[in-house]
Amino acid sequence: MASNGDMHKNNKIAIVGSGLIGRSWAMIFASAGYQVTLYDILPSQVSTALENIKGRLDDLKKAGQLRGSLSPEEQFNLITGTNDLKEAIQGAGFVQECVPEVLELKRKVFKQMEEFAGDETILSSSSSCITPSEITETLQRRKQCVVSHPVSPPYYAPLVEIIPAPWTDQAVVDKTRALMEEVGQVPETLRRELPGFALNRMQYALINESWRLVQDGLLSCADVDKVMWAGMGMRYAFIGPFEVMHLNAEGMASYLERYSKTIQNVSGDFGPNPTFDGEGYKQIVKEMDELIPLDQLEERRKARDARMAALAKLKHDMDGHEKTD
Repeated sequence: MASNGDMHKNNKIAIVGSGLIGRSWAMIFASAGYQVTLYDILPSQVSTALENIKGRLDDLKKAGQLRGSLSPEEQFNLITGTNDLKEAIQGAGFVQECVPEVLELKRKVFKQMEEFAGDETILSSSSSCITPSEITETLQRRKQCVVSHPVSPPYYAPLVEIIPAPWTDQAVVDKTRALMEEVGQVPETLRRELPGFALNRMQYALINESWRLVQDGLLSCADVDKVMWAGMGMRYAFIGPFEVMHLNAEGMASYLERYSKTIQNVSGDFGPNPTFDGEGYKQIVKEMDELIPLDQLEERRKARDARMAALAKLKHDMDGHEKTD
């Protein structure tokens, strides 16, 4: 069972929303031995989610990719479902909200959640872009609220962005980060909130330049994607941009001495941010629909997840090997 007694007086975690992200969070917390209550409005949604989780745990075991030391049966037995929000929230030390990315909906759900939360309950959102202050500004328990933004799919991509509102208690941030580390995720903490947080700001910069390269007739969509999966993505799967810079010269100072002017010159050549409409929109949608027809999306998603699972296992095995060297 979970041993983080300093964080919570109990091992109960509540997940509000039983979609793909909510299911992944339930599996992650159960893998570390937490008792998980999965909430959704309709009983049918909850039962469907539980059935899906059971199958996924069995599949992960067969593939050698199951997280934690507990068996699939033991992990599944730690997850219960309910369509009673009070039942889900009461007694939970940590609540992870996973409803759609709609501000008014998140505000409504947080208002409902705080009615049943205790003084020590952390109320966390899976929001990917909406800042925590926008969600929690009118709440009585707003000091207990934080964003814990996962990367999809969270079970294989462990990064979690922790973002406080201006009024979030620092202890809430610290406890949330400790919990994420305990269950095997990789947290990074923003010192203050800003739109898009870190991951999406970096991702959108990449999307913008990728769009410009295609719209301006320089590369096809397929070739832009090759730049990532056969080039940048190969090294960025293991190290980040600052370590790349540091290793690609004799340290960071050497890299900047050699390349800072080049970076400035190339960056100054970037065009305006795309508006994602007009001829560029028509061209890129046409190319992508031809590359991956819409009736093949689910098949490609499964292939993506299988590769991410294999990469996650490779990284885990390599990290374990390095620690024993």
